[in-house]
Amino acid sequence: MRKQLEDSISAVTTADAWAQLSLLASAVDSELDRWLGDAFRVSATELRALELLSRASDKELRVNELAQRIGLNASSVTRLVNRLEAKGLARRDLCADDGRGVYAVIDEAGERLLADARPAADAHLASMLGQLAARFPQLDTGATKRALGELGERIG
Repeated sequence: MRKQLEDSISAVTTADAWAQLSLLASAVDSELDRWLGDAFRVSATELRALELLSRASDKELRVNELAQRIGLNASSVTRLVNRLEAKGLARRDLCADDGRGVYAVIDEAGERLLADARPAADAHLASMLGQLAARFPQLDTGATKRALGELGERIG
């Protein structure tokens, strides 16, 4: 009976696990965003966009494709590309085939920033996760670990 009670107390619903993962992602993304802004004057989303552009075959992606890969809508990515362009890290290019498609293209300055920022951001992220309880006392690290396990089992 005691074992059943312990199992029911520690049981995590998929919705609970998803909520816990969302809290973790939000807290870590906010801190990473602040840190990247201070250290490199870019946001985490801008850095992700630069990384996606850098990995693309011609160092460019259609804005709609970038939106899908980064998980934002097209208008948000248009604003994102505007910010990258204003910082001299990327530029727009029109599609030569149809003239309507717009590409985001990483510039040399964007490649240089990415080369400096990515390893530093990875190290900072690893540090944050390694010190989760100390850095984010609002998160229950036990619940977070259980949530990650529960979601890992559900992914098909």
